[in-house]
Amino acid sequence: MSRLEETLAMDRRRFLRAALTGGAVLLAGGGLLASRVRAAVNTPVGQPGKVLVDIFDDHGRDLGPREIPKLILTDAQWQQKLPPASYDIMRRNGTERAFSGDHERPAVAGLFRCKACDTALYDAATEFDSGTGWPSFWQPIARRNVIEQTDHLFGMTRTAINCKGCDSHLGHVFDDGPVPTGLRYCMNSVALHFVPYTTG
Repeated sequence: MSRLEETLAMDRRRFLRAALTGGAVLLAGGGLLASRVRAAVNTPVGQPGKVLVDIFDDHGRDLGPREIPKLILTDAQWQQKLPPASYDIMRRNGTERAFSGDHERPAVAGLFRCKACDTALYDAATEFDSGTGWPSFWQPIARRNVIEQTDHLFGMTRTAINCKGCDSHLGHVFDDGPVPTGLRYCMNSVALHFVPYTTG
């Protein structure tokens, strides 16, 4: 047996001995850990209360600002409510791959609503082709309907955009957009759903 093989065998024996002597502790602690994980999954995420948002009907009419209850769910309920890709992005601050979702401007007028709570977020008339592979808008339908937060993920400082109605992550805003705002609200397509304007 070589010196390397002897060292590896000794390390394996030490690990097994530690695992066996600590097994009772691990088993006792495992129940505690499992109950804490279950509690976390079933604890509502966020602070309950009301939020002020601008309400838009499916004709695109601005019905003005109203206080609505903020959508607060447990992690387990979010997983039931949202498809897996939407859950990962909206509740875990993920990002979809570029060009993987719908990113072209719709052929008809309408608005984009939050996939989680239906809050109106963007008018399709403000969508533009940014060439990035994500839906991009030069402004939200109402500033009060989104929340801007600074994030420092991946070693960068960016401004994250969340939905005011449920605090779900939508994407980021950058200052390289077109006129009139110079902004590019770069959203994840799986966080939005498009609603064509109805007539009448």
